[in-house]
This record gives sequence, C-alpha cells and structure tokens, in this order.
Amino acid sequence: MKISCTVVLDFTDTESARMISHATKIDNMDFVKTKIKGKQIIATITSSSVSSMLHTLDDYLACVSVAETVGE
Repeated sequence: MKISCTVVLDFTDTESARMISHATKIDNMDFVKTKIKGKQIIATITSSSVSSMLHTLDDYLACVSVAETVGE
C-alpha cells in the first residue's frame, strides 16, 4: 500500500517560507517533497503504511517548528 499526504503551511512572508523550506530540506530525504508557492510551503509526504506516515509527518512538523523557533 502507498499513502500520500499533502501539507500546506502558510507563513507571514515569502522569505520565511523560503528559509524554513531550506532549513528542513536536509531531513526530507525521499519521504518529503517540498515546493514553495509564495508564502506557502507545500509538502507532499509518501509512505508505505499509516504508522510510517504518522511518524514521518510528526518528524517533518517537528523540524518545521524548530526552524521557525531558530529563525525568530
């Protein structure tokens, strides 16, 4: 089974979206594909199971949270 999830993250400005995307890109590997659209990061996550999807989504959002905190 293949599972995919798309997460759209809205930021206050384009520069914030770009910086957070850049900061989290190294951890994405093949599981998370991201693109920037204006002030948004659009992340598509793929996985082979529900539990793996939840784990990957949790990790990705934790990395975004850390990047946001460091960037303040």
